[in-house]
Amino acid sequence: MIATPVEGQALSQSLPLTAEVTARAETVPVGTADDDAADDPAIWRNAARPEASLIVATDKKAGLYVYGLDGRVKSFVAAGRVNNVALVTMGRSGVIVAASDRNDVTQALVQLYRLDTKTGSLARIGAVAGGMGEAYGLCLWREGAFLHAYSVLKHGEVNHLQIALKTTPTAKTVRTLKLATQTEGCVVDPRSQTLYVGEEARGVWAFDARAPGAMEGRLVAAVDNAQLVADVEGLAIMPSGAKEGWLIVSSQGDNSFALYSLPDHRPLGRFRVTADRLGSVEETDGIDVHPGSFGRAFPNGLFVAQDGVNAPAAQNFKLISWRDILHALKASKNKASR
Repeated sequence: MIATPVEGQALSQSLPLTAEVTARAETVPVGTADDDAADDPAIWRNAARPEASLIVATDKKAGLYVYGLDGRVKSFVAAGRVNNVALVTMGRSGVIVAASDRNDVTQALVQLYRLDTKTGSLARIGAVAGGMGEAYGLCLWREGAFLHAYSVLKHGEVNHLQIALKTTPTAKTVRTLKLATQTEGCVVDPRSQTLYVGEEARGVWAFDARAPGAMEGRLVAAVDNAQLVADVEGLAIMPSGAKEGWLIVSSQGDNSFALYSLPDHRPLGRFRVTADRLGSVEETDGIDVHPGSFGRAFPNGLFVAQDGVNAPAAQNFKLISWRDILHALKASKNKASR
């Protein structure tokens, strides 16, 4: 079923100023130079040694990188044209990494790896079919012993896969959701069992993440050229409590990030990453965020954004302190209220 907008949805009013933050670290540029190549990050947090946490990220022309928080490369897998990446911890199966495979634009695949968190290396465990069409977005959700993957195709189809992590992984498509135009970013909020999907020209849609689940979606964050400017790209969720938190959306059209409250999707402000010791962030595709300490530089959470410019070097990923973002948002709100 094709999702339809909520009737009478109003555009955002009286929006706060766009806050400004700076990056505290950045990754080594991806290997593909002079091209749109870096795309999407996924964060794994080391609870015992936060400073030893890892970032898995895509060079969509070449493969998968694993970076340390110092931005240095831990490993690289020549996986070809992989677009989005996500990871989840699956008990005895360890940390499972999935990447959307667009090497064949007529047949999407989901590549699957196991992340060795001690060495920062990836071991391929197989691939499963993701639907007919070009692979684009991807997100994961662990529900008990089940691994759910949402394979987002470029033309707007979202295939909900249930994956069995056997010696050779298998998957079955349990339902197919549809949006009207080009679609990519997605993320699941496990607390509310909600799947969020970004339709690039229109906004962010919310679906029931469960299968069978309702097929209809709601447009919860519309492109309005104020709070959110097309293209809608990466999506991420920062929880704060049992139900509350922030939905973060890459507002690529004005090089910013829009925030919405959870679970009610009220606009909560915007921020952009400006130049300081490190460069600014523009034309962001993929993002990720994770709560908790990541060491002295990132004491209250880590936000990672793909940098689509990073001149004169190739594209890379910038690391921003979540605490810096909250402080900047508060300062912006205070300034706007004067």
